[in-house]
Amino acid sequence: MAPLSDTETPSTDEAPQALPGDGLREGIVDDLRNRIGASLIDSHIVPNTDLTVRVATDAWAETAAALKTAGFTWFSFLSAIDWMPSPYGNGENDPTVERAPIDMTITQGTCGGETRMQVFARLTDLDRHVGITIKADVPDDAPVVDSWTRSFAGANWHERECHEMFGIGFNGHPDLRNMYLPGDFEGHPLKKDFPLLARMVKPWPGIVDVEPMPEQPEPAQDAAEGGES
Repeated sequence: MAPLSDTETPSTDEAPQALPGDGLREGIVDDLRNRIGASLIDSHIVPNTDLTVRVATDAWAETAAALKTAGFTWFSFLSAIDWMPSPYGNGENDPTVERAPIDMTITQGTCGGETRMQVFARLTDLDRHVGITIKADVPDDAPVVDSWTRSFAGANWHERECHEMFGIGFNGHPDLRNMYLPGDFEGHPLKKDFPLLARMVKPWPGIVDVEPMPEQPEPAQDAAEGGES
């Protein structure tokens, strides 16, 4: 009689496919260093998980082209980080309550940095199933880096958003018009020193009016005494 189900794993002569590991990521760093040389400033591997590299600002676009040639053909996203602590607090404080002075020391994240803002992007090698995050400093005195659009057309939209929200320019971008705000809007809303007025007049959640909870009725005297009579 034939079995109702067969849960045995079918045999195969094919060797199991190796998963991306630290050895693969170390090889990617070595390969990128061979392609861009000393412009690779630092790298960080999260064991069995991920890879981040920081490259020189003037090698930002060169790195995109080098990684694309190396097999990282899938562009995921591009954005920026403003590492400066907000002089307005974290937006969850009650603006009517005096608070302690804010420590404005800038501390960059993974792979370090030397400037207030950094650009970062994410690429994936679909054949080797491995991703990489690339970072670069944005000069404080001239917040401009080269555009990635020559290597990845999809960077067009991301660089427009980054320019609009952080005020970072991209050399070689074909059209850095605003997408969300009026063209004559003053300021860049994702920079930490841009005042979010809604947060300055009332605590989080900002523009949402929070109504107080209704008062609980006092328990009846008889019920409170619990039948002590």
